[in-house]
Amino acid sequence: MSFEFDTLAIHAGQPNDPQTGSVSFPIYQTSTFQQIEPGVTKGFCYGRTENPTRKALEECLAALEGARHGLAFASGLAAINTCLNLLRSGDHVVASRDLYGGSYRIFTKVYAKFGVEFSFADTTRLEEIERAITPATRLLWLESPSNPLLKITDLAAAATLARARGIRVVVDNTFATPYLQRPLELGADLVVHSTTKYLNGHSDVIGGAVVTNDDSLFEQLKFFQNAVGAVPGPQDCYLTLRGIKTLGVRMDRHCANARRVAEFLAAHPKVERVFFPGLAAHPGHDVARRQQRDFGAIVSFVLKAGVDEA
Repeated sequence: MSFEFDTLAIHAGQPNDPQTGSVSFPIYQTSTFQQIEPGVTKGFCYGRTENPTRKALEECLAALEGARHGLAFASGLAAINTCLNLLRSGDHVVASRDLYGGSYRIFTKVYAKFGVEFSFADTTRLEEIERAITPATRLLWLESPSNPLLKITDLAAAATLARARGIRVVVDNTFATPYLQRPLELGADLVVHSTTKYLNGHSDVIGGAVVTNDDSLFEQLKFFQNAVGAVPGPQDCYLTLRGIKTLGVRMDRHCANARRVAEFLAAHPKVERVFFPGLAAHPGHDVARRQQRDFGAIVSFVLKAGVDEA
């Protein structure tokens, strides 16, 4: 049986508590779990490795993205770092030129010093992606809509190009959320999120996530999650699950509000340019309309020269 998005957001990974019947999944605030005998547990042994509240969040995140596997992290950058753990010295990554600053920083200031190379391309142009690829390219790192200029990459076309060359595709889906866009269905291998933003939605939790359908990638990333240890606490997982329950209704309102703001700015005499894929003049409008449910809730704009009362 398949369920609608909002039903999954409320229930996926969150059965009623078997002991009390509570319909709100409990916070398992514990670091260790009982061993029935040495090496034999009831499914959980140590909080860094696994926690029931975290597992509920991971299963919910996977369900929302239409994925088999989900992993939760202490921040979006911890999730990004875990994906980069797949790389070795000498590997090469092609990434979107318009890119979240934290991703650019960890690419160029952390992994570059270990011998991983990065090229930045306008991924809205397939020919630029193709020109940037080398024999050492292992990952194509995409954002769509991008941060901060809301560029739209044709994810299906980019994934087809990369996969034909044996390159894995990572999509940062933070701006769109799984409510608006599901990159795995468009050919991505991995999807990353900062759950701090829309997924939690209440500005009271830092968190991240990675989801995938690839069993082998999941096993590797699960190992890194445990080995590196950048995991969220059960309280943060609980709060993120709480926030996710209203994701659908919040995104509908966010998108409607953003459209009104973008239209207002586009008609304002002191605004030179508005970046919002919901405007017909946006170069990625048609692609966004095809691969997203709606156009998102982030708006960027440029003021005309001399305007300093922003």
